[in-house]
Amino acid sequence: MKPQIAATDWQPIIAAIRSARLIALITHRNPDGDGIGSQLGLYHALKQLGKKVIMHNRDGVPRIYGFLEGAAEIGRGNWDETAEQPDVIISLDCGSRSRLGMPEAFFSGATLINIDHHASNSRFGDINVIDAAYCATGAMISDLLIALGITMNAAMARPIYAAILTDTASFRLNSADAGVYRLAADLVEAGAEPWPICMEVYESRSLAGLRLLSECLATLTLRDDGRSAWIYVTHDMYGRTGADVEDTEGLIDYARGMQGVEVAVFIRNDDGADCWKLSFRGKTTADVGSLAAGLGGGGHRHASGCMLRGTLSEIEARVQKAVSDLFA
Repeated sequence: MKPQIAATDWQPIIAAIRSARLIALITHRNPDGDGIGSQLGLYHALKQLGKKVIMHNRDGVPRIYGFLEGAAEIGRGNWDETAEQPDVIISLDCGSRSRLGMPEAFFSGATLINIDHHASNSRFGDINVIDAAYCATGAMISDLLIALGITMNAAMARPIYAAILTDTASFRLNSADAGVYRLAADLVEAGAEPWPICMEVYESRSLAGLRLLSECLATLTLRDDGRSAWIYVTHDMYGRTGADVEDTEGLIDYARGMQGVEVAVFIRNDDGADCWKLSFRGKTTADVGSLAAGLGGGGHRHASGCMLRGTLSEIEARVQKAVSDLFA
């Protein structure tokens, strides 16, 4: 296998890994395929090196990634301050330390390594490797494994393939260049199975999830002369359908996929009635990364998000102004 970006300097991370007593791997709250895939791929690699490794996230593994080997080993919830303290913590695919959702005690005395492909990353680690030229953090982990001299096996290849698959929207985004396809081929040769992975990730929606999709699509509106499409999900919808937040995965793609739409906006209730998670997707020229940054969030040019508080109507008004300004 050849690295995606040969110039990336992995040596400070390699030195920290080799000298570590206990390594903790963590990704952001409400983890996605790239976060979980990167975490599991690196976990299996470090175990192969003979390192003592744990995985712990604030929130649980989404059901659609539960099939990946090692997913059941990922701890969740508040950090047990009586547990053995890691001396190296590796944050994966997370733009800010606060989004990890961990208390200060978790980080106490540890070297914090920050590996991410979001340009908006706040560089919160003691060691930072941040490069938006990568299509996914999973692709960065692949390069790290090459630098470590680790031979990719199926247990590593499957989650890394899932990371790249989901963060390129099934290889549909412009980040999926020839090098990404070559990496995907290398992962398949190492043991990743494209069809079973796609089936688990994209073709395992529950009946409750389909009912939520129906209610969500009923909220769809076109604005900005048809250039923006808006959908939302509220706590009431979860109650009526029996669905939960995991069933919102991929809903924004229905809005983004409409002819003439340049920006898709998805608003969903988070913890509390006045807390909202917003996701943005851009299609061609619209930079939704800058849109999210202006609202206190971050992400990429074509995929981003933020958190806001207020009523749904207040959130819509605030975001509508930002979206309209983007088109001005």
